[in-house]
Amino acid sequence: MRFLGHIIVTGLALWVTALILPGMHLGDDSATVLTQVITIAVIALILALINTIVKPILSFLTFPITCLTLGLFQLVINTLMLLLTSWVSGLLGLTLDFDTFWWALLAGVIVGILSAIVEAVTGIGDEGGSRREVRD
Repeated sequence: MRFLGHIIVTGLALWVTALILPGMHLGDDSATVLTQVITIAVIALILALINTIVKPILSFLTFPITCLTLGLFQLVINTLMLLLTSWVSGLLGLTLDFDTFWWALLAGVIVGILSAIVEAVTGIGDEGGSRREVRD
């Protein structure tokens, strides 16, 4: 259930980011609403799978450079995950394109911030999927 929540949050963050950034293209503008929702959901699923499988390996391999840059290299890793998602979704006939690397970098930052805000508000990121109670 938690994985499904992450996919929904990621899909919403991708959609809002595509609305904000002119250099990010998500889905076909001439498609029906249902087709666009399904496209965003599948792309969010692809991104979630890539973040689950590829990102930990890449983060482990680039740990020294991440330490040297005081964690800023994680922004580059997030950008690479978005670009990999764009490539995989293109293979499946789905549209997720970025005009340049810098638009992808900015999209990664915005998606990360939006996802963190929504997960903090909804409590999806908590252990067990529920909010912890504060005791006196």
